[in-house]
Amino acid sequence: MTPKVYIDGKDGTTGLQIYDRLAARKDLELLLIDEDKRKDPAERKRLMDSADIVFLCLPDAAAVEAVGLVENSATRIIDASTAHRTNPDWAYGFPELSKAHREKIAGSRRVANPGCHATGFISGTYPLAALGILPKDYPVTCYSLTGYSGGGKKMIAQYEEGKTEDLFSPRIYSLNLQHKHLPEMQKICGLTRPPVFCPIVDDYYKGMATTISLHNDLLTGAGSAKAVWEALSDYYKGEQLVRVAPFGWDQSMIAANTMAGKDTLTLIVCGNETHTTVTALFDNLGKGASGAAVQNMNILLGLEETTGLNL
Repeated sequence: MTPKVYIDGKDGTTGLQIYDRLAARKDLELLLIDEDKRKDPAERKRLMDSADIVFLCLPDAAAVEAVGLVENSATRIIDASTAHRTNPDWAYGFPELSKAHREKIAGSRRVANPGCHATGFISGTYPLAALGILPKDYPVTCYSLTGYSGGGKKMIAQYEEGKTEDLFSPRIYSLNLQHKHLPEMQKICGLTRPPVFCPIVDDYYKGMATTISLHNDLLTGAGSAKAVWEALSDYYKGEQLVRVAPFGWDQSMIAANTMAGKDTLTLIVCGNETHTTVTALFDNLGKGASGAAVQNMNILLGLEETTGLNL
């Protein structure tokens, strides 16, 4: 039977991007809600209970409420909100992190899709921590550049419909250093202290560059940037959607929108004998949101992971 898929919150930025990736597929049946019933709990419940896969593209509280509406035990849910990312009962939807992560996703009925900034941070930090190179108590610092589409419809309108002077330049936000992605960044990587994390939004639509900065003398068994690169290259060997660029980045700069329109992620390791930076370059709406959600759906359905994705 053709799997049935319902997107709860299809009209949001993430929901629309998921819809765009699924609309042309012949191996799925998309269940669509009538516009006048979009906020009707009974109709949403009916469609969710009729679906094999449900994507939740909702604010946190609404996502928790939506999970409570589902009574069909066979319905599998992929939640794009922050609500369930640190919940041990939910699989964390980053299959490249380990064989155990991929297997848990495949066997789960509840998958928490990673956050965009968290994806960038975890892609470089998790392997180094798992390999014992990055001590669990390492004082990690991270900054992350993102396009304005990550702020949703309201921010998109600010940039595209009535831009004020301050929107022409990069803007640092979450100045209280308590960004909502921090709990998953710390928990998933197994760190004993939260990283110092500075997100930055800039005047371009989509694309992300998330960078961690490391002192090599505080690492274990990787005393140079090249050694860090070798460890990450080996860790992600054979993965289709996460790759590590050759050591010695052949360009003088890294442009944060390089991967716009792609569902892949590239790690770039730079530095020398004393200091290292690891930059995750990806699309905040791709591997940072909707592309990752579709990848997780493919795993749940036993399909090739890259089906319908932009490589």
